[in-house]
This record gives sequence, C-alpha cells and structure tokens, in this order.
Amino acid sequence: MKNLFSVKDQVVVITGGSGILGESMVHHFAEQGAKVVILDRNEETGKNLEKAVCANSGEAWFLYTDVLNKEVLEKNYTDIMAKYGRIDVLINGAGGNMPGATIAPDKTIFDLEVDAFKKVVDLNLFGTILPSMVFTKAMVKQKKGCIINIASESAIRPLTRVAGYGTAKAAVVNFTQYMAGELATKFGEGLRVNAIAPGFFLTEQNRTLLTNPDGSYTDRAKNILAHTPFRRFGEPEELLGTLQWLASDASKFVTGTLTVIDGGFDAFSI
Repeated sequence: MKNLFSVKDQVVVITGGSGILGESMVHHFAEQGAKVVILDRNEETGKNLEKAVCANSGEAWFLYTDVLNKEVLEKNYTDIMAKYGRIDVLINGAGGNMPGATIAPDKTIFDLEVDAFKKVVDLNLFGTILPSMVFTKAMVKQKKGCIINIASESAIRPLTRVAGYGTAKAAVVNFTQYMAGELATKFGEGLRVNAIAPGFFLTEQNRTLLTNPDGSYTDRAKNILAHTPFRRFGEPEELLGTLQWLASDASKFVTGTLTVIDGGFDAFSI
C-alpha cells in the first residue's frame, strides 16, 4: 500500500534552515529520506548542520543565501538544479524581528521606528516572496511541487508589542492564499501553497522576551501561558507532523490554507 505521507527522495529546500525551528525541520526531512537543501546566511551553523545530518546517514547540503537578494537566490536555484534537477518542496522559514519594530509597554505607536518596521516587513514578507518567485520555476517545469510558508499566531490576531512582525506575517498569509490561486489556475493542480501558524515556541529570537536571565518566565510569558489551554510553550518537533502532511501527497487536495499549531491559544478566551 502506498504511503501517502512519504517524502522519500524529494528535494526539500528550507530557508532559515539553521535556526532553531529550521534545524528541527532539516533533521526531520533528512530522516524521512528527503534530500534537504539548507539555505541560510549563517555559514558556520549551516555547515555544521550539514555535517551533523550527513553523519547520521541523511542527505543535507548547505548553501549560503540572502532571501532579500534575488541574484543570490537565482545562483542557489542554478546550483540546486545542477545537482538534483528538481525542487519538490520549498519551506520559507527565514524571518525575524527587531527591537525598533516593536512597541514596549512604556512606549506608544508614536515611538515606532519606521525604518525598523520596514526591515521586518522586508525580511518576513519579501523574504517569502522572492524565494517563492525563484524556486517555483522548477515546480512549474515539473508540474508538481509545494510551498509551505511560516506565518505566526500574530498573523491571526494582533498581539501587543510585535507591530511590525504581526503585520508582515499577516501579509504572508494573504500572499499564501494569492499564490495558491495563481499557481493552480495558471500552471495546474500539481502546485500547492499552504502556510502554518506556529503559536509560542522558545527561540533565540524571543528568549529574552519570554525568559529572565535565571530561566524563569517573564510576565509576558506567564500571560501567554495563561491564555494557552496546554499551559506550555510548543516544542519545535511539534511542527513536523503538519509539515510532513503538507509536503506529501496526503494533502494533495489542500492549498491556500493556514494550519494553526498553538496548543489552543487562538481558540481560547476565558
């Protein structure tokens, strides 16, 4: 019987692949028999991740990239196609935030740094759009492939502080839906685009916001957990089942969707 969830021998490209969430994705898809291309700016971390995966009998290949530089992405595309001849899955995992695009409790909207806001929108939105434009060309040629974008809980409902990040991730969801229609109607039903919305996971990006130097939770973290029915933060591995489903033929008729993975945060009120 065919395994609908199989991704064996698929070429899976992951931007932001050496981050905490990205690293978990890389290891998972390599363990599932996929050929994983790690795209990231951090060469040392990326190369170490490549070595770790290959030492564990998986297949991974690190390439330096800049998701905001189309020329660099085009070079990545050329290299990947020369090596593998196809791209089956693109996971747009690159993203991030910066202090100037946030509004602390003692600040107001009038303190927002517009340049920082623009940089956060560029990284999260255009850092999704440009790789999609470049790598989807392979999927169009082979008439099959899927894109999985990484949105956020903040894309669904505005969260305090993260003004720029939430705005950008909301735009990523809209772009996901647009691209789903664009690709299917113009290039066929074999091309799919979906997104996931992770809830709250401890990463290097938010660690100082959610934990104190002694490791205890900040007031913001306690507030988040009070509104999460599971009463805990997510583990990176808890994204993997959904990603596997979206990357495989098990979701063959699924496109333009947003899957929330948040321990019940979005469903809970009081």
